[in-house]
Amino acid sequence: MNIKALEDFFARTPGLSQLTTQNGWPDPASLRLEVLERHGEWLLCSVTFDEVVMEGAGCVADRISCWGRYRLRVNGEGEVVAAALEAGTRDGDAP
Repeated sequence: MNIKALEDFFARTPGLSQLTTQNGWPDPASLRLEVLERHGEWLLCSVTFDEVVMEGAGCVADRISCWGRYRLRVNGEGEVVAAALEAGTRDGDAP
C-alpha cells in the first residue's frame, strides 16, 4: 500500500471541502490519514484536518477540526481510482 499516494490524493482532492463547516478550506499541512480496513483493492480511511476560516479583512479567524471516513478503491500501484465519503463532520457525528 502506498501511503504517500493516499496522502497526495487527499491533499489535492476537492472532496475534503465537503467536510468543512464554516465555508473555510482544508489546510493540507494538518492532514492526517489512517487506513482502518483493507479488503483487496478497497480501503476504508479516516482523515482529519483543520479547516481554516478567514475574517473579512483576510486574517485567519479560526481553525476548526474536521474529520471524515472515505471508502477508496486503489489500483495496483496504490493510486486512488475511486473515492466515496461515508461519514464526516457534516453528518454531526463524533469521530
